[in-house]
Amino acid sequence: MLGKAEVVLAEDTRRTGMLFARLGLPSPKFLSFYEHNEDARIAQVLALLAEGREVALVSDAGTPLMADPGYRLVRACREQGLPVSPVPGASAVLAALSASGIPPYPFVFLGFPPRKASERRDLFRPYAALQATLVFFERGSRVAQTMVDAREVLGDRDCCVARELTKLHEEFILTSFDAWLAAPPEVLGEATVVVGPPRASTGAQAERTPDDEVDRLLAAAREDGCKPREAAKRVQAAVAGWTAKELYDRVHRHTAG
Repeated sequence: MLGKAEVVLAEDTRRTGMLFARLGLPSPKFLSFYEHNEDARIAQVLALLAEGREVALVSDAGTPLMADPGYRLVRACREQGLPVSPVPGASAVLAALSASGIPPYPFVFLGFPPRKASERRDLFRPYAALQATLVFFERGSRVAQTMVDAREVLGDRDCCVARELTKLHEEFILTSFDAWLAAPPEVLGEATVVVGPPRASTGAQAERTPDDEVDRLLAAAREDGCKPREAAKRVQAAVAGWTAKELYDRVHRHTAG
């Protein structure tokens, strides 16, 4: 399909041009397309499509739109009745999930976390009690601090740090937040981090979740705007050994205090 494209949108037009040359494809017109010019390009692209031109959107790596701009353009095309056809490619998200050893579904993809620690914690907070695996991308130089923030909000969880996926030096590190933070290894390049769901104890002898962990989850639920009863129900799904009534009463005691 790339060989038929008359216009190609790319974040790095030089790199994409090298790809076309290596594949022996005819060189189309390349237009830069990235986060800061996305809105300005939409009208131009819609006009090209209205003329009947073939336009392709490519990414530097992986499947387009999974951590790149583009969904606003796709939506604008849909609203104009213009066809959009996906060409699935490699996906770091699915590759990491399939080989991490952590439950692959349900999962939530978070993209790249923000640079500021407070914003990263805000990103993780809504998922503190969600029974789902979390996946995010991170630059190697920031993995250690992001793990600190994730641990603070989510509690200790199983996690897997995957790097160089499908390449010569592919590496999967299956660990936990606490084990990782005790001796953080160096991570080069970019990583795909898979974080398991809250640990759920099973059986009659299930260990009761500690009070401080329960209080942390209740506080996070309240910060997210949950009413006391909603907070109790949400947290009960993520802890062991607590009844909804106990959690509800605990919310009221802390609120009153």
